[in-house]
Amino acid sequence: MSSPKLAFLGLGVMGYPMAGHLQKAGYDVTVYNRTATKAATWVETYGGSRAATPAAAAEEADIIFACVGNDHDLRQVALGTDGAFNALKPGAIFVDHTTVSATIARELDQAARALGCHFLDAPVSGGQAGAENGALTIMLGGEEEPFATVDPILQCYARKTKLLGTAGSGQLAKMVNQICIAGVVQGLSEGLHFAKEAGLDAAAVIEVISKGAAQSWQMENRAQTMIDNQFDFGFAVDWMRKDLDIVLDEAENNGADLPVTRLVNDFYSEVQQKGGNRWDTSSLITRLHNRKVK
Repeated sequence: MSSPKLAFLGLGVMGYPMAGHLQKAGYDVTVYNRTATKAATWVETYGGSRAATPAAAAEEADIIFACVGNDHDLRQVALGTDGAFNALKPGAIFVDHTTVSATIARELDQAARALGCHFLDAPVSGGQAGAENGALTIMLGGEEEPFATVDPILQCYARKTKLLGTAGSGQLAKMVNQICIAGVVQGLSEGLHFAKEAGLDAAAVIEVISKGAAQSWQMENRAQTMIDNQFDFGFAVDWMRKDLDIVLDEAENNGADLPVTRLVNDFYSEVQQKGGNRWDTSSLITRLHNRKVK
């Protein structure tokens, strides 16, 4: 597949720049978005073409990428009346970047196989900045052959890709990612809250401890904005709640004990109740504001 024709379904805060990287790299990209005006703007910005339905975008494509909202949205663009799977040509590869359940990943894998096609679940980590800067981490589930075909193309917006097992494995790995983030953000929130209540210069403390064992991406990139009460930096609380609900549902199936994740998910619910639905995940600290350590 020397110069595959590509389709990209979903032009949200992640999909819009990801599809742009593909077009800028010289691929022929057809885009679809539920809000057609956004697809028109994308074409004006990057070139390529747009289609009125997922099926129309996919019908001539060798590889179809999707990045939508949730299980329902993915099922609609893939299997709905005008879904892409109604138009896949034999041997086509469908790559899903949405963070969804492992269950739907396996469902789409079976549906693709029945059509003589391939499916890869490929959720991403790195947020809006990672998408814009072409520096995403991509965790994949599926077969080796389609992965080998797609991987060079993923490098247009990835800094790390890894095939982790059969269909659903990428989604399971993304769940691990979100479990780890939830605990780190809560720990950082409590640390900054403690520093303030102890009368310390929180920024000075972070400057020191970020060079030691407490260092994390969240500390390096969000500690100062958390201190400044700024929470407009990408991945929203609503999206994190969606992801953690998926994690907890999967934990019910596999028996994993996730007490901290369950607690932090409840804490994010409190942030939503404060009106922080679209604040970024570092806004977890706001529930500690004006509270005193007993």
